[in-house]
Amino acid sequence: MKKDKKNQSDLEISISNPSTMALRGRQSVRATFRLSEGCIDAISILSAQLGIKQKSIFDHLMEDAQILKDMASELENSEFDRHERIQKTYVISRRSLSFLDTISSEYDAPRDALVEYSVRRLLPIIAKERKKHEKRKRLLAEISNHFQESENLLSKAGEMLGADDPVVNKLATAISVYKNAFNDIANFIDRGKIIEEFQLE
Repeated sequence: MKKDKKNQSDLEISISNPSTMALRGRQSVRATFRLSEGCIDAISILSAQLGIKQKSIFDHLMEDAQILKDMASELENSEFDRHERIQKTYVISRRSLSFLDTISSEYDAPRDALVEYSVRRLLPIIAKERKKHEKRKRLLAEISNHFQESENLLSKAGEMLGADDPVVNKLATAISVYKNAFNDIANFIDRGKIIEEFQLE
């Protein structure tokens, strides 16, 4: 019976330790970098357009250690131009920061440069999102016209049946939901305007 308890205890330890390490790796920490304005804008655009946290972007960039090592090898002992760079603090996972610091130290490559060049890997995604943004703007114009027609229809229904008519009330409810969706779409596209002036080069 005691042996069973011991085996159970050993099992609990073997299961809990990896989980603890994984959870600690996911802890959020603050890290400050000196980046170009374009790099900072790219991170903001990706977060806004894809609807993901900036922390997740860093996790994605740092998860492939081999790519980081390849970039670090190219940047080894190089001077990173800090001219007109902006100091910016981000929340990233402890694991991502550990990878970044380790590889930066191992290859003597500037940490800020590793972040900058990592973000450049995502420029094709921004290019694709820019095309989508233009399509969304064209679609918004059609949605706006359609929404105006629905409001006109509600007004017409009210005149024909009266404001208290069940059909008018049902229609008013539907158009109210439509209005909220329309406003959300318009706000999302408005927030995406930053992508219009972003320089992909």
